Amino acid sequence: MSKKAQAIKLIPEAKPLKLDLGSGPKKTKDDWLAVDIRAFEGVDVVADLTKEWPWKSDSVDEVKASHFVEHLQPMERVHFANELCRVLKKGAKALIITPHWASARAYGDMTHVWPPVSEFWFYYLNAAWRKEQAPHTDFYNCDFDASWGYGIHPSLTVRNQEYQQYALGNFKEAAQDMIATLVKR
Repeated sequence: MSKKAQAIKLIPEAKPLKLDLGSGPKKTKDDWLAVDIRAFEGVDVVADLTKEWPWKSDSVDEVKASHFVEHLQPMERVHFANELCRVLKKGAKALIITPHWASARAYGDMTHVWPPVSEFWFYYLNAAWRKEQAPHTDFYNCDFDASWGYGIHPSLTVRNQEYQQYALGNFKEAAQDMIATLVKR
């Protein structure tokens, strides 16, 4: 083998293929590919996810994107959803975690892009909903079922379920994060 060939770092494709998008230096698990735009230590794939993604259609088994989507411009978020749908296998899941829009976490980092991600965005990721409710959004071509919940403030975790629900609806900072699961239709 030539010296040039030895210098090339080959990244083995994980089976099943699991992507941690916008991973930064903290890789989720060893069997996941850490993906980031920066070559942090531990990143397996350096990729600009605002462009076409380097995976084949219907090739990815699972995705996690924690505290990444809020760094994208509005139309980059649309591109993210479309590419996510393209690469995921039918029935595959994506876990999306963003700061909750009513939390200071959404506003404190100046690299977060306006507007903050809200629960309502997840409705737009479903083709049937868009057809009925938002036919002007023909730039989306994704189709997901979505469910979401919240990462609540640590002081609320010791309170009962009813109080937690009341706090989520009425108190700023009760919800720290939104945690959504998207399933490709």
